[in-house]
Amino acid sequence: MGDASDPRNVAGMIISTAFDLPGYQITSVQGEIFGLTVRARNIGAGCIAGLRSIGGGEIPEFTKLLAQSRSEAMARMVEEARKLGSTAIVGMRFDSGAIGQWSEICAYGTGVTVEPVTDYARQQFDYVQTTGAMPQQAGYSTKVSEWSGPAPSTPPAV
Repeated sequence: MGDASDPRNVAGMIISTAFDLPGYQITSVQGEIFGLTVRARNIGAGCIAGLRSIGGGEIPEFTKLLAQSRSEAMARMVEEARKLGSTAIVGMRFDSGAIGQWSEICAYGTGVTVEPVTDYARQQFDYVQTTGAMPQQAGYSTKVSEWSGPAPSTPPAV
């Protein structure tokens, strides 16, 4: 798979919900990967959300909790892919469920190694390897909390 000095183990990850990556050739498949988190809402947010649900509409406290959970699951999935030596994840999906008062979110896909074959793909690949993430991945973190401030701003698009 490669050692710790292998840049694929510390560099960025291309993630796609598609099963192929236009402009790239998949050179190897590391296999299925996933990131999982189980979260509970805090009692204060739960009470406020309960009151909001009486009137209907969006419940921002739960929206924030689920967005944080997805971020955490994505970050864990990326960590797993890096450990396997993947440079990309294809077929990425989310699954979710409830266990009593807890919410479970799973991000999963297939870890692969890719090589760029078009000029645009080379630019994108170099950007991801240099910066460590695609612009929309800037907020992925395994350290999220309902008590944290706003998500970090995302860098400009490539």
